[in-house]
Amino acid sequence: MKRILLAAAAVISLGLPVFAGEQYIDGTGYAVSGYDVVAYRSLPQSTVGTSQPSGVPGKSSLTAEHNGATFAFATEANRAAFLSDPDYYAPQYDGHCAYGVSKGGKVPGNPNLWRIVDDKLYLNITTVVNGFWEEDIPGNINLAEGNWPGIEPNNASGNKIPNFTSSAPD
Repeated sequence: MKRILLAAAAVISLGLPVFAGEQYIDGTGYAVSGYDVVAYRSLPQSTVGTSQPSGVPGKSSLTAEHNGATFAFATEANRAAFLSDPDYYAPQYDGHCAYGVSKGGKVPGNPNLWRIVDDKLYLNITTVVNGFWEEDIPGNINLAEGNWPGIEPNNASGNKIPNFTSSAPD
């Protein structure tokens, strides 16, 4: 009887929504420093080991709320796309650095150090860290996925992104 109850509880819990932790928010007050998370999907992705194009800043007049944070968008079409499936467009690990999560910590993600892998947006904190992450992207994602459930409930990072000056969307 005990096993049946435990199995039923497991099945029921699998049907419950998974809630993300606190989104990383910098001094702009916006998720991803006010950059348009939908726009990354239309940017050309550089080969591993080379710099990605810079992210696209959003506008303060085009925003949406998700995961307790305000996201900004460059166009109304991007805002509409986000609203149709915010989890698809939002960065992994609540906007924290993918490599940092692979190492078991929460540090900010830089919106200009990004990569889309298996249709998911990942951010990293510095170019050096991004280089480490790119040495073994699948391995680092695997480590991060294993670490995330244990660190996800922790408060969002209060750290600042080094060598990055963010400004609130216009």
